[in-house]
Amino acid sequence: MNGQSSRRGLKTSYRASPTSIRPIYTGGPVLLTRDGEWLITTMAEEVLVTEVRTGRGVARVKGDTTAITALALSYHTSPPTLVTCHQSNTVRYYPLPESVATTPKPPLLTYTRVLARASGAPILLAAVSPDSTLLATGSSDGIVKVWDLAGGYVTHMFRGHGGPVSALHFSFPTSTGEDRQRMELWTGSTDAKVRVFDLRDAGARVVVGGGGGGGAKPKAVLEGHVSVVRGIAVSDDGRWAVTGGRDKVVLVWDLGAPDDGKKKGKGAAPKIVQTILANEQVEACGLLPVDQAVVGSSEGRLLCYTAGDAGTVRVWDVLKATEVATMKGVEGVDEADDEDDEQRGVINVMYDSTTASLVSVHADQNIIFNSLSTLSTTRQVVGFNDDIVDAVFLAATGGETPTHVALASNSSLVRVYNTSAFDARLLSGHRDMVLCLDRSPDGRWLVTGSKDRTARVWAPGGPSGWRCVAICEGHAEAVGAVVFSKKMESGAGRFLITASQDRTVKMWDLTNVDEDAEQPIKARSLATLPIADKDINSLDLAPNDRFLVSGSQDKLVKVFEVDFVADNAVQGAIRHVGTCKGHRRGVWAVKFSRNDRIVASGAADRTIKLWSLDDFSCLKTFEGHTNSVLRVDFMSQGKQLVSSASDGLVKLWNIKDEACVATLDNHEDKVWALAVSPDEETIVSAGADSVATFWEDSTAAEQAEKNEALVAAVQSEQDFANFVAVKDYRRAIQLALAMSQPGRLLFLFRTVISEVVEDADAHETATTASLSPEIDEVIRTLSPLDLVRLLKHVRDWNANARTAPVAQSVLHAVFRLRAPEDIMAAFESAAKPPVADDDESANSDDEEDDEAAAQARKRAAKATAPTISMRELLDGLIPYSERHMARVDRLVQESYMLDYTIAEMDGGMFGTEVMDVE
Repeated sequence: MNGQSSRRGLKTSYRASPTSIRPIYTGGPVLLTRDGEWLITTMAEEVLVTEVRTGRGVARVKGDTTAITALALSYHTSPPTLVTCHQSNTVRYYPLPESVATTPKPPLLTYTRVLARASGAPILLAAVSPDSTLLATGSSDGIVKVWDLAGGYVTHMFRGHGGPVSALHFSFPTSTGEDRQRMELWTGSTDAKVRVFDLRDAGARVVVGGGGGGGAKPKAVLEGHVSVVRGIAVSDDGRWAVTGGRDKVVLVWDLGAPDDGKKKGKGAAPKIVQTILANEQVEACGLLPVDQAVVGSSEGRLLCYTAGDAGTVRVWDVLKATEVATMKGVEGVDEADDEDDEQRGVINVMYDSTTASLVSVHADQNIIFNSLSTLSTTRQVVGFNDDIVDAVFLAATGGETPTHVALASNSSLVRVYNTSAFDARLLSGHRDMVLCLDRSPDGRWLVTGSKDRTARVWAPGGPSGWRCVAICEGHAEAVGAVVFSKKMESGAGRFLITASQDRTVKMWDLTNVDEDAEQPIKARSLATLPIADKDINSLDLAPNDRFLVSGSQDKLVKVFEVDFVADNAVQGAIRHVGTCKGHRRGVWAVKFSRNDRIVASGAADRTIKLWSLDDFSCLKTFEGHTNSVLRVDFMSQGKQLVSSASDGLVKLWNIKDEACVATLDNHEDKVWALAVSPDEETIVSAGADSVATFWEDSTAAEQAEKNEALVAAVQSEQDFANFVAVKDYRRAIQLALAMSQPGRLLFLFRTVISEVVEDADAHETATTASLSPEIDEVIRTLSPLDLVRLLKHVRDWNANARTAPVAQSVLHAVFRLRAPEDIMAAFESAAKPPVADDDESANSDDEEDDEAAAQARKRAAKATAPTISMRELLDGLIPYSERHMARVDRLVQESYMLDYTIAEMDGGMFGTEVMDVE
């Protein structure tokens, strides 16, 4: 009991959350499902399906080892079908799952159809008709093919484009009652022309198996652009069309009165009625529904949206050619900075009718949801974070419950993720990569250190959620470590300490920081001290702000005394008081215990050491990581440590016994970042694999599961003993099968068979298959899964000469009572995903089985389906059965010799002499 009580409150396990942050987009086509719930993105050779609201993975598509060039979504099936086009010129169909996966790793989809050699050149674009009956593909050789989605064959082929196809759009009537008089496919090309093809034209149709097609001329050729056409849209009534190109204009076309099939509507040539000057290369454009309300626009006006290399999404009044609204691009990026113009550009825009939003896909791998009713960003998805080097939890309102997590990656922008939604905000201000992060004790303030030689302090506020309130400038090299004062009061900062590659630390005065000020202040340096001979990797302050500890590449852990006075004149000083020597390589992480006078350090020598603040001696050394220890922190009131390393593992340690109690594995590369939430319910780890994993405390859940399993096992044991005591062998055997206890099962079979054999009358008149009605009844009513389990046990018993007789008796009964087809079906059923076989057993027992017996089987341990096939069973049974039969034959033969000998002794050679003497 003492051992158990001493471990009370210690963590023993964490589980990876399905909402962990993973890379989902590295460039390429992007889709949004019709209901706006799932986002479909590409990552080189893979396609990822993600739930927009939570960020959970829904499914993955592995591809065919070549890049994905185009995507399309068809609703001709339920659930919808994802159509993928590959660099290998193949097209594949993948049915999407019906629900979101509950595991950290989403399931892998399997394709149901492959269109091999679908094109002679890479397919650049794909589009599905509004009624989900046709698929159009445009390739780099200028050929457009139209496919029957259900049949998988080509219905139309269009040639004549002067270059690769750059835009596709189906123009179908949307009214269900409207006769299909308009079935058009609009295409754009690099030759700056827009072609309109009539899908009813017989000359464009391809006879299945007979070739043909490709000779049809377009219904109309629209000339007006002078560069690549990137966007096409036609109004629902077929009256208006807009086309946008890289010539920085959007042309508005009057298509004449809707074609009602009468003569007067035919032959009207489209004409340009308006030109919209976009002032940027247009990469996407489309028409909004007439009933869609947009801020700044009158009702009933025809509106279109455009986006391009400027990185903004604009809404225009089509007929007036006036700009109605503007939605800014990637939040946190300065539009005046010309350094990354191409990275800020928009490559695609999608309209989400469920939320009345425009979803823009940017070249810098960000996906932004902009509301048309408020013109504000409602969600921002970061597709790829690159190497994550640091992470901290934040609480916008203060307190122990984190609301956000901040990540520093190979970027000057700090990512701030909302922990309850798949939403990120970018904090801009640094001019170079951010290297380190820290938070104030209440979680409201964030400090960042950067390669631009500055540190910035952020407080809640602004459109990004946090705004810069202080700038610390003065270091001569990159700022590699930062730490806040641990005794900061909410709303009034005290001091900050930074370390730089110039091998100095600086103390900064934050007492005059005002969260409500419009401009950030320039923090004043209170003290500067050179403390190391090599780069300083980590800093930490004691809970009372009296001591500072540093870890650097010179293999040393140094302790300093900190003096800070904030009376009339703010003053500060840093004084060296001790050095901890013992690491054989550079020190990457240092941390003060919040409960004891000790310091933990992690180093490149693969060890974690605890140091005493009294004499600076090493108290304990933890070994277990196979590579450099990069982060370390205290947990459980200083009784445990958590660490991360270059081996991609996160380890949880008990300090008292120096034992690793849990190893968390969800990374494929160095884990640079590690942060523990104030309530210690969540740990976030992130690293060079661009993955930020949220580990949720499962100690109580796992203990509850163990307790529940123990209670169930005890109850099952009691039920089993009760059945044996009353000689209810039938239910006892069923329960032993459910508990997966072959030893008890063997004992029961032996007991039942021996009792029957001892009864001579029952033995002489037995007509059952196994000499026992109880066994016969059980075998006759076994569920498929239990039958396979029993045969598996029989195979194991048959391999031993002592247990082989029981195995042969049971096997004989099985073959007598169950048909071969029934046995084969049982193995096929066991090979499928497990089902609730408890219900099957309960149903097969008819009215003779009472509720107590059914509950006893349900309380038995949940045995998994046996991994055994019919071939494996026969391979294990036949050789031993033949060996047993051979041994029995030898015994029978030997028994004849014994009978002969006894007969000779009774009345053989000496029998007559004995008779004569008598």
